[in-house]
Formats: sequence, structure tokens, C-alpha cells
Amino acid sequence: MTGPRIVIRLDENGRIYQPGDRLAGEYRMLAIDRDEIKALEISVLWFTEGKGDEDLAVHDFRRLSAEDGDWIDPRRPGRFSTTLPNSPLSYDGRIVKVRWCVRVRAFLKRGREVVGQRLFRLGDVPAAKAPPT
Repeated sequence: MTGPRIVIRLDENGRIYQPGDRLAGEYRMLAIDRDEIKALEISVLWFTEGKGDEDLAVHDFRRLSAEDGDWIDPRRPGRFSTTLPNSPLSYDGRIVKVRWCVRVRAFLKRGREVVGQRLFRLGDVPAAKAPPT
């Protein structure tokens, strides 16, 4: 048996996006009852991985709340869409990496959360090469 989860699909099947492109897609909540959902957050964000401090910034954010009267139906896919910014571009460096993703978080009763995340690339910066030995 599979527990609750969120699946995210990008309309362009996760190709490399360029600054100014439209990023759009849908999310589906699986094995989550409508009565269990308190709120839902849909974010497009970037974060860093690697040495040093890790950074995170949200480019686009939307929150739906059942308490505020928003209709959240896990039986139907939800849609998202945003125009991507000029920077930062995705980067796979040896010391630091810049990652972009769509993240959907469902806040359930009793303090539980279910998170789905889908990575994508912004820009076509080549990966860092190892220095010659």
C-alpha cells in the first residue's frame, strides 16, 4: 500500500527552460482525503546545495486554505503557471549547485505534511569541469 503523495508533471516534460519562458504543469494528490486537507502551497523556487551556507528563494507562491473557503479537491489535478526570471540560472558546480523546482505542500490535519517536488533546469549553463591533473 502506498501512502499519501503528490506527483508533479511539467507541460514541457522537464526540458531546459530559458529566462522569460512560461513554466506550467499540474499536480495530483494521491491517497489524500479531501476532509484531511487544511491548506495547500504551490511554489516555484531555487535553492543551493554544496559547501557554505545554503540559500533558497521563492519565485512564485500560491496558498490555498480550506479554512479561508478555498476549494481543494484531491480528486482533481491542480494547475500552476509562471513566467521564469532571468536569474539565477541552474548550475552544477563542483562546490555549489543551483537547483530550480516546483514544490507542492499539502498541510493535513494533526500537523502532518505531504510534499512533492519536481526539479527542472533554468538556462543551459554547462556543468563545471574538473581541473586538469
